[in-house]
Amino acid sequence: MSLALALALPIDLFAIAVLACCIYYPRHRRTDLALAYIALNVGVFAVSALMLSQEIGLGLAFGLFGVLSILRLRSDQISQRDVGYYFTALALGLINGIGSSKPMAAITLSVLLVATMYTADHPRLSNRSRHRIVVLDTVHRDETGLLADLEHRLDARIRKFDVTGTDYVRETMTVDVRYQPRPAAAVPMPADRTVPLGRAR
Repeated sequence: MSLALALALPIDLFAIAVLACCIYYPRHRRTDLALAYIALNVGVFAVSALMLSQEIGLGLAFGLFGVLSILRLRSDQISQRDVGYYFTALALGLINGIGSSKPMAAITLSVLLVATMYTADHPRLSNRSRHRIVVLDTVHRDETGLLADLEHRLDARIRKFDVTGTDYVRETMTVDVRYQPRPAAAVPMPADRTVPLGRAR
């Protein structure tokens, strides 16, 4: 292993550790995907470093990684948020493996990627709007009644909804809903009561 790769490896490991263990897992609590991101990143780093040392064309390298990403994404149903983390882990491995000869550029791009995911997936931003597929046990004839029913069931402010399916035999409706949760009502704290300790003698 060259000196450049020896310096790039701890940078890559630190970046993926921050992304998977300090950002993704505390927010989403999925150890399986956190482990997958780490394994993917280290694997991509190793393969890119090997390709770089063997002077294999970067076009072939990116082609192989493209096939890898397509197979991975089609083999498991994951959310679009998880896809973002997946490609970030992939990009970190590529940047630090192929860009090991330019450590400052690799560090800058790694910090940029991790900071972008930290900001884009921050709870203050992600909690503004949520998405859910709702199956109702009734068929509404008008949008006003449907909107009121969705707001009551989700206890949220409905931003947008689309009816994707209606079953008149089973009397069910499938609705794609975008909504904003209402802030939780503040629970009043009990008044501070001082228990007398008795009179001093």
